[in-house]
Amino acid sequence: MLITEYRLDLVIQALRAILPLVHPADTTLRYFFKNERIGSNERELVAETVFGVLRHRLLLEITCAGNTTPRRMALAWLVRFGGYNLREIEPVLKRDEKDWLATVKGVKVEELPLSVQAELPEWLVEKMRVSYSDADILAIGLSMQQGAPLDIRVNTLLAKRDEVLQQLHDKNIEAAATPYSPAGIRLKKKIPLNRDALFTEGKIEVQDEGSQLLGFLLAPKRNDMVVDFCAGAGGKTLMLSALMNSQGRLYAMDVSEKRLANLKPRLKRSGASNIQPMLISHENDLKVKRLAGKIDRVLVDAPCSGLGTLRRNPDLKFRQSPGSLDELVQKQAAILASASRLLKKGGRLVYATCSILPEENQLVVQAFLAAHPDFALRPAGEVLQQQKIALEMGDYLELRPHVHGTDGFFAAVLERI
Repeated sequence: MLITEYRLDLVIQALRAILPLVHPADTTLRYFFKNERIGSNERELVAETVFGVLRHRLLLEITCAGNTTPRRMALAWLVRFGGYNLREIEPVLKRDEKDWLATVKGVKVEELPLSVQAELPEWLVEKMRVSYSDADILAIGLSMQQGAPLDIRVNTLLAKRDEVLQQLHDKNIEAAATPYSPAGIRLKKKIPLNRDALFTEGKIEVQDEGSQLLGFLLAPKRNDMVVDFCAGAGGKTLMLSALMNSQGRLYAMDVSEKRLANLKPRLKRSGASNIQPMLISHENDLKVKRLAGKIDRVLVDAPCSGLGTLRRNPDLKFRQSPGSLDELVQKQAAILASASRLLKKGGRLVYATCSILPEENQLVVQAFLAAHPDFALRPAGEVLQQQKIALEMGDYLELRPHVHGTDGFFAAVLERI
């Protein structure tokens, strides 16, 4: 795509709005597009450059040599990662920029510190070093610099995976079955699906394969009483309902009225009839206490740093801090303790995050088990095997983009004994 003054200016304006990172990047970008009525080519260039700059920000700051204006960050990304050569963008350059940009391609990333190579802030690299080797940190960091594929889940209440694959192929949409989730399909290209009949008729939902596997770990039975404790907009709730064949009872709990409101249109499309949305004020709400000891299965997809989703949300690594992490860990422990009281004897709880940090994952679970001797850890690998999912795992589910092609996920299966 030709870089004109107008297009470069749009990119700079978008970066100026987003780089302070006061709000999530995708939200700010959505508002930007709402205000600037621009063509699809321009939108594509702006989105690609903004997310590219966020993915490679640490290296770009070095190439900008202390002059990190949105203009310089955009130009550096276009030349270093965007596939443009100097000749193509020369018409939009100011006087001193050509000589500077000639040096941008020459910066040798392998000679820079690990945090820059991995594109992860220094504090985060230090935290990861407690449990990962430098080679693992680099592999994780490099995988998070790539864009994520588009995964969808087939709503088995309304369709079969083979049928949906056939319909996609008939529309010349390249798609394949996901390697692990029996209900998943991975699309080769990111395409807007919200107007597609498969979506409007409720046959598919957008959901990362890693997230789908949480439902199979929980494995609710048809007439169970089930709680999705941090339901959000209900992606996993809808999947659990499909696994239950829309029988039994399924409570979708959340503290956010807005998120639960987003579940309503999805619920309508899905054909599920056993879901009861439930707004709670906190994890110890009276509504939660009334269900204590009555529930067969509980999913706790806990609020977390989101550091496993950096392929989609590269701004998160700059919006989290050691302080925000400490707060999250306390919240996770409180939510897990409260949710565990819902379970009957013999009931199962899955604690999950989309984080790659042990302090949000294994350490939360180990502290919980030490304080709750009536709970035991079931090896995630065994549970997956029972569900006929060919995925080698030990005690925990630990997914990584460079190994499994999913977001970074963690899950532990806990049972009340």
